[in-house]
Amino acid sequence: MNFEYSRTQIDLINTLTSTLKKFDDDYWLKCDVEGNFPEVFFKAMAKGGWLGVALPEEYGGSHLGIVDTAIMMMNIAKKGGMTAASSIHMNIFGPSSLVKYASERQKKEWLPQIISGKTKMCFAVTEPDSGLDTSRIKTKATKSGNHYVINGRKIWTSAAQVAKKIMILTRTSPRKNDNPTEGLSLFFTDFDKKKIETKIIEKMGRHAVDSNLLFIDDFNVPINHLIGEEGKGFKYILDSLNPERILVAAEAIGIAENALDRAVSYAKERKVFNIPIGKNQSIQHPLATGWAQLEAAKLMMFKAANLYDSNLSCGLEANAAKYLAAEVGMEICKHAVATHGGMGYAKEYHVERLFREMMIPYLAPVSQQLILCYIAERALGLAKSY
Repeated sequence: MNFEYSRTQIDLINTLTSTLKKFDDDYWLKCDVEGNFPEVFFKAMAKGGWLGVALPEEYGGSHLGIVDTAIMMMNIAKKGGMTAASSIHMNIFGPSSLVKYASERQKKEWLPQIISGKTKMCFAVTEPDSGLDTSRIKTKATKSGNHYVINGRKIWTSAAQVAKKIMILTRTSPRKNDNPTEGLSLFFTDFDKKKIETKIIEKMGRHAVDSNLLFIDDFNVPINHLIGEEGKGFKYILDSLNPERILVAAEAIGIAENALDRAVSYAKERKVFNIPIGKNQSIQHPLATGWAQLEAAKLMMFKAANLYDSNLSCGLEANAAKYLAAEVGMEICKHAVATHGGMGYAKEYHVERLFREMMIPYLAPVSQQLILCYIAERALGLAKSY
């Protein structure tokens, strides 16, 4: 076991850092306050080739593994929080289903556009009434001649306001109790704003990357925009779940490192009763605990990523990494705000924004509670509880 970055990974970090330096705290604060998509940052990432870091070289990508991609996303989140990470997150992991299951013609048409940044994409899976039980989604695609007609509702679709393409999971046949995930189909197609009404969800954080309700009415999708076989869509998105959990863990770790650095810096500088507040154990201990737990979460994240890149089973590790990173991330961000005292509530110190943005990897893409259920069943052999 080697816990050091390779020379290639160090070069990756240094090259990425030179780009990230162009986007300071004021840039990210402005994006958050004004609610504007970080377009300049997105274009810089596209120009540097970062959007294709995990995608095949023959389509313009770099074909690096999830370990390297996690390093990238961790450093991006450490610099710009979840606002920065979310602005490119979907373009990074979203195309994985296309790489594995799309036809060669589809890949040649779509992947270079995603990698170059000419195409922003969104992913529509979750629905208001189904939540985490994807087998119960009601959005339906009905074949009619040379196209499908899609009708339904989606919720929490990120970046729908700026996306040109949509990946959407629908039902193409009725749900069966003995095989509830059969009959779900995956499409990748143009985002037709005339047929898909978007309604922004006002939320507590990450204002710069929109979240939306989608109202889909008689949306025509060409047959050749179906990914793989009809009815196999759930299997296709399963392949993207583990890498997404790993990347979300990496992003949570990056945010937490950002908050911890700010808390430590403030604790060294701020004096009360003529001594730095960092001299007090009530300040020291929560931050020290956070550092230790964060390092443990990082190790689990890299273990999961390494297993994935080695084509080994990593479901338990990927879920555990997301759970640990989100738990410690929430604690660190809370203590970062508390360390700043009243100023922690002020936007100028940025920790309140990081605290709000940490709620995203805490809640998504799967709840902490459902992860514990999964671990209890798969690692401990306990009865399935859901």
